Amino acid sequence: MTDLFARHRRMLEDAVQALHARRFWTPFPEVPSGKIYGETAKLDGDAAYAALLGRGFVLPGHPEQRRLGTEVSPWGEALRITYPAADAPALIAAAQGAADALASAGVETRVGACLEILVRLNRISFLLGHATMHTTGQAFAMAFQAGGPHAQDRGLEAVAVAWAEMTRYADAARWEKPQGKAAALVIDKHWTLVPAGISLAIGCNTFPTWNSYPGIFASLATGNPVIVKPHPAAILPLALTVQVARGVLAEAGLPADAILLAVDEPGAEITKPLASDPAVRLIDYTGSSAFGAWLRENARQAQIFTEETGVNSVVIAAADDFDGMCANLAFSLSLYSGQMCTSPQNLYVPAQGIDTDQGHKSFDQVAAGLAQAIDTLLADPKQAAGICGAIANPATRDRVARARDQGRVVRDGTPLLLAVEADAPVAQDECFGPVAFLIPCADADDGIARAADLAAARGAITAALYDTDDARIRRAVAAFARAGVNLSVNLTGNIFVNQSAAFSDFHVTGANPAGNASLTDTAFVATRFRRVMWRRPAAAPA
Repeated sequence: MTDLFARHRRMLEDAVQALHARRFWTPFPEVPSGKIYGETAKLDGDAAYAALLGRGFVLPGHPEQRRLGTEVSPWGEALRITYPAADAPALIAAAQGAADALASAGVETRVGACLEILVRLNRISFLLGHATMHTTGQAFAMAFQAGGPHAQDRGLEAVAVAWAEMTRYADAARWEKPQGKAAALVIDKHWTLVPAGISLAIGCNTFPTWNSYPGIFASLATGNPVIVKPHPAAILPLALTVQVARGVLAEAGLPADAILLAVDEPGAEITKPLASDPAVRLIDYTGSSAFGAWLRENARQAQIFTEETGVNSVVIAAADDFDGMCANLAFSLSLYSGQMCTSPQNLYVPAQGIDTDQGHKSFDQVAAGLAQAIDTLLADPKQAAGICGAIANPATRDRVARARDQGRVVRDGTPLLLAVEADAPVAQDECFGPVAFLIPCADADDGIARAADLAAARGAITAALYDTDDARIRRAVAAFARAGVNLSVNLTGNIFVNQSAAFSDFHVTGANPAGNASLTDTAFVATRFRRVMWRRPAAAPA
């Protein structure tokens, strides 16, 4: 087979440069255009998705003891796809069987294979878009981007970091220490990269590929076999990923079982047996803090990288573009019906109102402006469906319904806006879904302090501030930095607090309870392997 590393080396070098410079760069276009992906790409993706429905999913050579699969599209259709399933011991044994060959393959071989996997995944982005849409409830345009190119960007970023870390130091050196009049000490030293062990990637319902690719590709590139455990409601996007990856690995002369699919269903979960197995040494997890706590207590043999529950806040202190602020927040609150880890939840507004380019606005006028902006954004039903998508999980609807009685309704529907008191219990924890709380505070500094303190205590991934006072902005930057939260200031136009760009934004900081890892900094990758030395005296010259 063609040297995959040589084929993709330029892309890897560009990726390394981009992640160090933190500038915009991508080899995977986010626009679902036939001019980019081929004139028949959309029709081919439609047909490929339709051909999977109601059939058994094919993973040649994969461990299989039974067939499972109960996915139902939030848009209303049962997928009726069954997947090969095996119990935890069988999957662990298969991963262990692949471990030595993957570890000994060498850095360039593994990295080259990972790059080829990503390129092939990009070619089926329309299929991945349909798979993501019909398992998460995202509208197609968002599903295409988040399930395809944006996820591939994050996977490539992880591979680039892994390459940089694995090649940071020499793998061999001749060490010479002068001894005065005596002969110098001359030692030949060699370092071997030793993978940590089996890696478990626990996928989430809402962003199955975007959240999982960094861990999957960081582990594969560094030589760790990966067991991919999808959410039972969102198997297909990760099953397609495993299918493509196994094919590339086999073509590259690597064991296909270096990546495996762990399928389960409600009532017959496999996650806990896998996570607590002594052979599993790395776990990547996105989900609730409750299960994150279970992992920390019961999977102590593993290093755990998490993204968990958090409360994202916006402080509205002042606005030099009130309409632009309201429009921007309307989109952020509405996008995918608030089912994003970056979606705003708590909006702190001074009780006495704020100064704007339209004059002073009272608390209620700010609330009304936001509600009106959402109504305007979602007035066209087709546009509303494209922005809001569908609710992925019935539990989300129930959660929002329970919250509705906890405050004064400012806007009914999706998203729901409620005015609540500053210390209202409903606003002290994540209320995942299409609901946001407008909270009066004593003044802007009080709002900043409340939002930052809540982030430090409960976790947050994003924070936003609208203000015109530079000194107060500087105080907010310091406060949110201490709380370990990424802050966006005065966003208007086509950039939103929800967005996280590969190669530029570090997603999650790992510095508050919303997660202990950051996608994809050095710490996320470097501990997935260790350097072990062997040395001996250099041979005397002949």
